Amino acid sequence: MTPHSSHTVGRKPWRRKGITGAQRHSAGLNIGVDVNLGIGMGPCVGPGKCMNMGAIVVRAARAAACRWQTRRMATHPLLLLPDFLLICIGWLLCRTTMLNRPVWEGVEKLVYYVLFPALLFQAIVRNPLQPMAALPLVGCGLLIVGTGVLLAYAVAHWRGVDPRLHASGAQTAFRFNSYVALALAERLAGTAGVAWTALLVAVCVPLANVAAVWPMARQGGQRTWHELARNPLILSTAGGLLCNLLGLKLPELAATTLARVGAAALPLGLMAVGAGLRMGALREGPQLAAALLAIRHAVLPLLAVALVLGLQLPAGQQAVLVAFAALPTASSAYVLAVRMGGHGAYVSGLVTLSTLIAMVGLPLALGLLHWLG
Repeated sequence: MTPHSSHTVGRKPWRRKGITGAQRHSAGLNIGVDVNLGIGMGPCVGPGKCMNMGAIVVRAARAAACRWQTRRMATHPLLLLPDFLLICIGWLLCRTTMLNRPVWEGVEKLVYYVLFPALLFQAIVRNPLQPMAALPLVGCGLLIVGTGVLLAYAVAHWRGVDPRLHASGAQTAFRFNSYVALALAERLAGTAGVAWTALLVAVCVPLANVAAVWPMARQGGQRTWHELARNPLILSTAGGLLCNLLGLKLPELAATTLARVGAAALPLGLMAVGAGLRMGALREGPQLAAALLAIRHAVLPLLAVALVLGLQLPAGQQAVLVAFAALPTASSAYVLAVRMGGHGAYVSGLVTLSTLIAMVGLPLALGLLHWLG
């Protein structure tokens, strides 16, 4: 408590002539917060100033809460353990039960054509976009994903890189697990964090999906623009953006149904990854795998930390953006590779390793942000 705040309490400024009961209540609340937090903001001489100082206290408290959540997340190394366990369950089911490969091929089609499109569409539509209100955040997100795309494409020019392996695996360097991103956002920054993450997903998913489909369409000898125009992930993203920008809202029944369909995408997608897992496939291109995972889990998180600190973004946005950059790669990367004739087993190994690395890397990235901030 500062001497000024003690003087404020002793003088009881609401006894001055002309101050109403409502102002006394506001002043009392303001001084109470002032004394409890030890901020010492001085006497309240009117309801407007009381409310302004109260708003300052609320903003300070929210920033402190975001920093506390960041510290808490940074010390929690098992955030992504459920995702890894789902991969293990898929692997066991495929190899030890009657749910063998033919069954999981049907699951892959279901995830690719129905579940993941529903998840993407619902995630984009449910939160109104306000890109101008968070322009620095959006710009940073696009820069992070764009950097991942450029670096992943550049690896193709390395000597000895198999074109088919690169076309299939490049997407793992810049795609991200949208479902995990939205789940983590609420823990990091509450409802505002969910809105910020939904905005990042809405603007970054189109870039990531187009960049993922492009090399596989070219490598497979398919008509690139034709494949882009009929890709279900791109179509669902474009549809969600259009509905959001037009202000269209789904009826409650449709929104609830779509949310439940989309909720099945992550568990079934991760189990499908496990069912198709052959870690030995990574031996076909170990240097390529190391480069792609280094981009995903080292370069992009470090870039995010540098951006948020350099631009001095609000504490909540800092945590959300760094977590976004350190996410595991999208589990749908495996399904996309299989459906487009790529090397599914190689991508499955990359997705599994990415999930394992992110279990450690994501808390470390948040810890680095807290330490430097």
